[in-house]
Amino acid sequence: MRRDVYQAIADPTRRAILTLIATQALTPNSIAENFNTTRQAISKHLKILNECDLIQSTQQGREIYYSLQVEKMKEIDQWLAQFRKHWESKFNQLDQLLETMKNKNI
Repeated sequence: MRRDVYQAIADPTRRAILTLIATQALTPNSIAENFNTTRQAISKHLKILNECDLIQSTQQGREIYYSLQVEKMKEIDQWLAQFRKHWESKFNQLDQLLETMKNKNI
């Protein structure tokens, strides 16, 4: 069963894991050291992220390293872009209103 990407990133622990592995691949133990939870809980989070294709695993000897799937993150960014444009427009309108109000007080 494929999980929904947005449900996966809704969890703060999974978002923190994505942040951790954004710059370098890490083993599950290395990831778990950053949290006050069990290794098994981290493994479950990694499984969900992997099912959503947000991360990928690479076997190196006895170790498994997890790294970020940048392309999948770009999909999320594209979806968020529609909201970003809306809020940037609203903030620009607010800036213009504040500038107008400031100029009238001078």
